[in-house]
Amino acid sequence: MKLHSMKVSNDGVYIHYLVSNPESTLTPLVICPGLSETAEEYIDFMEYLSPRKCIALSFRGRGQSDTPHSGYSLAHHVSDIASVVDAAQLSSFHLYAYSRGVSYALGYLKENMSKVVSAILQDYPAEHKKMSEDWVYSYLNEYLVPFSRQKHIRPEAVEGIQRESEQIYFNFPIQKKLLVMRGMLEDSLVDNEAIKGYQKLSTEIKYVEFQRSGHDIRSAEKDLLYRTIHEFIRNS
Repeated sequence: MKLHSMKVSNDGVYIHYLVSNPESTLTPLVICPGLSETAEEYIDFMEYLSPRKCIALSFRGRGQSDTPHSGYSLAHHVSDIASVVDAAQLSSFHLYAYSRGVSYALGYLKENMSKVVSAILQDYPAEHKKMSEDWVYSYLNEYLVPFSRQKHIRPEAVEGIQRESEQIYFNFPIQKKLLVMRGMLEDSLVDNEAIKGYQKLSTEIKYVEFQRSGHDIRSAEKDLLYRTIHEFIRNS
């Protein structure tokens, strides 16, 4: 697999992204990682989908991307996707997102429907959540520091995400194929109410449930997850 490491300036904030198989003629896949994930954490997935061209980005404050003092709203994250799409000169692509990356992807989709062939959304409701100050404390002290993930997402970014977050429910019509995947164990973030929320957006939805997974489907059922996504996009 050919893999290129790139950066693009988004209004002075440099966003890092990886491109696999740049010469592929298959419809590319753009990957929007979860809250503390980086582009590098998707290299094995990109290799699984080879020879398809895949583009995985690290959002601001994550991985090798810049960490600005401010600029962590939904609109800023959506602009990170747009800057990478433009830099990679993509006119048509599949869009895949996990966890909070789903809200960024939906924000992008709302403004750029014509470019997206299909959307693949993993274990997150159709909303952008307002994060509490208590969330910052627990996230930093119970997850980020104990699991040594400060290089994946900087504490300043976590604080900025909370400070600039707002509650947004997506309610725009999506006239594209959707794949909505959810874990069925207790810590899944997609319950039956969230499914009803997606049903308001589109009638062309394929739902896949992962019986042995909670929120982190990739850790519990990676082979099935990768196979499900591959089957969904394989004919384009």
